[in-house]
Amino acid sequence: MSKWLAVAGVAVAMLVSSIALAQDEVSEVVVTAERRDDQGVRVVIVKRADHMITTVRVTCDTRDANQRHEELKATLRNMIHAASATKTISLSTGDSVLIKLEENNLDDLMIPDTRPDTNQIQVVVKTEVSKTDTLKSATARIRDFVGSTPKVGRTEIVRTDNYDLTLIGPEQYRDALISSIVADAKHTAELFGPGYGVAVEGLEHPVSWYQKGPLDLALYVPYTLHIAPVH
Repeated sequence: MSKWLAVAGVAVAMLVSSIALAQDEVSEVVVTAERRDDQGVRVVIVKRADHMITTVRVTCDTRDANQRHEELKATLRNMIHAASATKTISLSTGDSVLIKLEENNLDDLMIPDTRPDTNQIQVVVKTEVSKTDTLKSATARIRDFVGSTPKVGRTEIVRTDNYDLTLIGPEQYRDALISSIVADAKHTAELFGPGYGVAVEGLEHPVSWYQKGPLDLALYVPYTLHIAPVH
């Protein structure tokens, strides 16, 4: 197993990373519960999350369907306008990938609620996470925003205590991760002494992550390191 093979593999991975970055640099992904376990990886980059989010249900049970829909949309417009007036709150829709909430697509987002004569729209409320934020300060901004939004007619905004984190463009960190992996692999091979080479497999995998702390994420690329005598 030669060092040339290892270096070639890294070069290919760098090329893949450039393509992936061009495709994914603006995507905002949600760190879901199933991706919060430490995978036991060796090389990680710890980064503060871009946003803390929670999903709220905007519901209305006005009997007349047309009026119900208008009250729902009026409350959503209030939320959109209130969020645009702040520097730290924004609104989105979606599950694993978030899309900005726009006034022109509210009808498409409206779905029946579990109760009769009731409709709902699910909205992701986001707050930017700063370097000085704590879990308490970030959640308080979302609670205050939801509580202060004017509700129209019989609408309600139902919030849960479940919060998640988001990351914008995870593939932008690929090159930094691969550089750290290469440095670690080289150092590991040197510990074995002259005559040993290193090969790294798996660098074609996308950037993954897990929650490192209340507001921090650990980013990594799954890989396998092989050390063997050079023939």
